[in-house]
Amino acid sequence: MTTIISDDELFKYAERAKGKVVVLTGGANGIGKEVALAFSERGAKVVIGDLDVAGAEAVVSTITTDGGKAAAIKCNVTSWDDQLSLFEFAFEKYGAVDIVIPNAGITENARGQCLGDLKVVDGKPVAPKLATLEVNLIAVFYTVHLGMHYIKRNRAPDSWKAIVMMGSVASWQGISMAPQYTASKHGVLGIMRALDAITAEDNIRIAVIHPWFADTSILGLPMKVILAGIPLTPIPRIAGAVFRAATDPDTATSGCPWVLPDDGPVIRVEKEALRAGVYEMLNGRIRRIKGFATAVKDWVRLVRDLGRIFRPVLYIAAIPAVLLAVTSSRGLFF
Repeated sequence: MTTIISDDELFKYAERAKGKVVVLTGGANGIGKEVALAFSERGAKVVIGDLDVAGAEAVVSTITTDGGKAAAIKCNVTSWDDQLSLFEFAFEKYGAVDIVIPNAGITENARGQCLGDLKVVDGKPVAPKLATLEVNLIAVFYTVHLGMHYIKRNRAPDSWKAIVMMGSVASWQGISMAPQYTASKHGVLGIMRALDAITAEDNIRIAVIHPWFADTSILGLPMKVILAGIPLTPIPRIAGAVFRAATDPDTATSGCPWVLPDDGPVIRVEKEALRAGVYEMLNGRIRRIKGFATAVKDWVRLVRDLGRIFRPVLYIAAIPAVLLAVTSSRGLFF
């Protein structure tokens, strides 16, 4: 069972965000920036942790200029001490932590992993770099682990709290040549499913947002070229999904994935549907988009191959023009 959430409904419970303290990693740009602005515009206090201090402070300046409350601190999410400092900073500044959003993430740059393509030094294989797993999964685990502690501190009776993580369509669908990214996003979904029963007992909402590709800095130039012409998921809609997942008062919607498999509306996947049926639904949408991408790549290969085949002919055809240009430049024709 799935429920379609229109754009008009994403901020349906905006009043519930008023006065809440949001701790957000990776809020200097892209999706994180949009999430920070969405919450601040509706009365929440936002604390951003990001390595991009200038970008984070620019977001804070935008919020405070508009009358909101926000603060930022430098944070390398792979550092436990930095994340601890982020939560301490938020708690000392605003006296509570209400909503935790581990948004920081990176794409996969290490190619050839798990494919037998090893780097060998002195005759011995070198351990692979696992930066994508460290940022997208281990760091998320740090944020959730600390978040579960801090949201219980100085907590008013019967107050609700929330943890919203950032997954991906890669949480459901393997991405070729990106085993770390795929594993990390599957892992984020696993964290939510493992904690759902525990958080429900404590009136803590938990959710994962699963967007299709969006036009952010995490999307490198090669991938943007591959996806050219394919509709991307609008960033404001992703931010709206984060907001709705955090603020929805219906306890039955906690522990649900919120999926944006294309440029269409948000789809909430009910917990009882987390079985084969939902994979088929998502796979159908993904196949449609992949089919378009395959057609584009086939067209590019066709143009490239035709160029290779006809290049000699083009060179021969160009000889008279080249000779004419050369002789003219040497004054052989008048």
